[in-house]
Amino acid sequence: MKLDIKALGTFYEMAREGAGLAAGRLTRMTGVETRVGVTKLNFMRGSEIQKEFDDDTDKVGVRVELSDGIDGHSVIVFDRESALRVVSTLLDDTGDEFDDMSRSAVTEVGQIMNAGFIDGWADVLETGIDVETPEFVEGRTAMDFIGDLDEAPDADDFALLFQSKIEAVDTEIEFRHYLFPERESMAAVLDRHRDPNSIGIEYDKLAAFDEMAKQGAKEVASNITTLTGIETEVEVRKLNFASLEAIPEEIDDEMLVGVAHELDGNPSGYLLFLFDESSAREVVEATVPSPPDDEFGDLGVSAIKELGNIMASGFIDGWANVLGTTIDHSPPEYIHDYGAAVIDPVVIQLGEDQEFAFVFDTVMRANDREFDCSIYAIPNQDDLERALNELDVDKVADAETKADVSIDELENA
Repeated sequence: MKLDIKALGTFYEMAREGAGLAAGRLTRMTGVETRVGVTKLNFMRGSEIQKEFDDDTDKVGVRVELSDGIDGHSVIVFDRESALRVVSTLLDDTGDEFDDMSRSAVTEVGQIMNAGFIDGWADVLETGIDVETPEFVEGRTAMDFIGDLDEAPDADDFALLFQSKIEAVDTEIEFRHYLFPERESMAAVLDRHRDPNSIGIEYDKLAAFDEMAKQGAKEVASNITTLTGIETEVEVRKLNFASLEAIPEEIDDEMLVGVAHELDGNPSGYLLFLFDESSAREVVEATVPSPPDDEFGDLGVSAIKELGNIMASGFIDGWANVLGTTIDHSPPEYIHDYGAAVIDPVVIQLGEDQEFAFVFDTVMRANDREFDCSIYAIPNQDDLERALNELDVDKVADAETKADVSIDELENA
């Protein structure tokens, strides 16, 4: 299966259109004001999808089987408390258990929302999509919701997954939407919407490149542990395809500290490492012999920037080794700003040449300390396409991901 930026862009618009229709229908049915949150095309391993479901919370869902225009399953998943709030808006029912009437109410809401998504997809794809009878599902794990679906990926499989988030305004109703398309059906739709002048990206090569990014993230975690003594591990790995304007929506609304690097080579692009302020303080205290009272003064900034050099090399050296290219990164640019402001300059710069981007999105966490580090790698889409067409998938498993900057250099800086 070949991926094409134009076709993926069509799919992205399809997802946005469907989310808008679903939000409007939820508002009309319940009287709850809603807005469309983040919409993404996620390329995820089955193991990562399972982690999203297996979060130790009770959930309620409604799923429908699709055929004709797209084969697969559309699934709406509420946390249990949100589902009960939906029931209370429809039935004035304040109970905390699901009886036949409340199940019917949730199923009806889920069916109407699923229909909104599906109608939006059909409009964009200019095709009909058949829908089977909705099914009410409840449980706590991925097995409960998608374990019996043929198109749900196994742990090591690399799957294209549609995710949308609709937020209820001033009401605590939370849910997620997933589309699990059947692979051959998805390939056929992608092929119909491809740009005939595009080389395209082999699906298996994108999966291999995702694995390279994962290896790079593990190397970054290892370097942080060696340098700071803070035991870190990669907790979340996703490859997102989204419009550039949607990327800032993913950034937490809090003060962030970090570094940005511009990449020069094949592929070019940008690489950002972002810490919340408490994590940045941990870094400074662990790397500066006599930490200053102001962790974000000259000494603290220098420590974070030098750590950025180590992390950047650890992340991209494996890419260059496997691709047989040279990828240089600029000196680290220090960032200390609120929320989306940390990434807006990158989005503006990339937006001069492209509308969409693949974003390698990783979060690393420490088990016993207040420490998070988010990594955003955003390659130039034309460079990425060229690089992947030259990628030898067999080399990925043997990729070297060691940094070309010695940690000793940082410790002696």
